[in-house]
Amino acid sequence: MWKNSELRITTLIENMPDDEGKLLAEHGLSLHIEFDGKRILFDTGQTGDFVKNAKDLGIDLKALDNIIISHGHYDHSGGVMTLMSELGKPLPFYAGEGFFVPKYKHLSDGTYRYNGNPFTEQEMSEGKMELRMVTEDITLLSDKIILFKNFPAVFGFEHKNEKFVLPEGEAYKVDAFEEEIALGLRTGKGLVLIVGCSHVGICNILQAVTRRVDEPIYAVLGGTHLMEADENRLQKTMEVFRRFGVQCVAVSHCTGEQGIALAKETFGEQFVLNNTGNMFVI
Repeated sequence: MWKNSELRITTLIENMPDDEGKLLAEHGLSLHIEFDGKRILFDTGQTGDFVKNAKDLGIDLKALDNIIISHGHYDHSGGVMTLMSELGKPLPFYAGEGFFVPKYKHLSDGTYRYNGNPFTEQEMSEGKMELRMVTEDITLLSDKIILFKNFPAVFGFEHKNEKFVLPEGEAYKVDAFEEEIALGLRTGKGLVLIVGCSHVGICNILQAVTRRVDEPIYAVLGGTHLMEADENRLQKTMEVFRRFGVQCVAVSHCTGEQGIALAKETFGEQFVLNNTGNMFVI
């Protein structure tokens, strides 16, 4: 049973509904992680509906030890204010430096839609959160729990999505997602790498992580932002996964139908469709 296992990750909310259709689903991502004696929330989805799902799944959010938000988009941070109303004590809140920079999306009609956090730094600081900005390449939460930040662009096929922009004076510039962070869990099988959207490129993340820690990556879990990737990028991404020795892929959220299909074809029985309510246990 999972109670005797080393790691348990429950997907509290995700784009795809749960297998039984009993939980709420939405465009977003939220994961509950039990590992190394800690309970961690990674991202909070778009609306706060993950809180109801947590209750339905028997997960007590008041027992959380840490909160981590992968990047400053509404579909990953949108449930923060709802979460604060559930907490019984102040908790460490980890986000990458630049998390509160306003973010926008350039729409097809030429307008710009706000796409960032639905709260300000001041509003968050007035609630039950202890803000801890991540700046370094590696931040240790324990010997087995690692936050990664700063991912150099080394793979040319992982180009920036020009729809996501930041204000610069009276104009806009392409968002480099400098605040994006990933979570690494050192397990007996190797590193389990958890990502929110991988806007900086999932292969760039893998490259940076493998250069910083001398251990194999056993699994990659979360959003890989391959929903708009062409066939060339999809194929090269799977090749990079194999090159770095990734054994298991549990994809979510922004991977896209083609990315999901190719990952399933590539990894076979070691592929996991990480939909709402899924439990990843090792």
